[in-house]
Amino acid sequence: MGLLDKLSCLLGLKKKEVHVLCLGLDNSGKTTIINKLKPSNAQSQDIVPTIGFNIEKFKSSSLSFTVFDMSGQGRYRNLWEHYYKEGQAIIFVIDSSDRLRMVVAKEELDTLLNHPDIKHRRIPILFFANKMDLRDAVTSVKVSQLLCLENIKDKPWHICASDAIKGEGLQEGVDWLQDQIQAVKT
Repeated sequence: MGLLDKLSCLLGLKKKEVHVLCLGLDNSGKTTIINKLKPSNAQSQDIVPTIGFNIEKFKSSSLSFTVFDMSGQGRYRNLWEHYYKEGQAIIFVIDSSDRLRMVVAKEELDTLLNHPDIKHRRIPILFFANKMDLRDAVTSVKVSQLLCLENIKDKPWHICASDAIKGEGLQEGVDWLQDQIQAVKT
């Protein structure tokens, strides 16, 4: 980064760009969350299942996020690993009302955490326990227990209860992620 780029970042004229992977099983709400984080005039009205991946952008107070919204369908999950090296943070979305597939979500998370491109990196992981508005939803504490998040000792992580449709819990998560990314020495 050149001197002018550094100076403009320090003055807040230019935001640091970060690449974030948005992962989770299909129908967990990944695309809806990313859509809700974009400015209202850039939000899509119709959300459809992601095939492969989408690239979306949104900004926080000091960062410019480029998000790789990865399909969670079983046949596309093997694509995730091709983007691990580029990711500077991970958003992992869980459907907190889908207890049956919580085991599958845990298996995918374990595979992610043990991948060579992730395992030895101190990459921040934000978990959204999504769909908290649904009757069958378990609490974010219960999601954390079911996914054994307490065993993640070598990476900063945080879990937020969220309702992507209403946007509840999303800003808390982005604020945490922003703080974690800025804490990393560049």
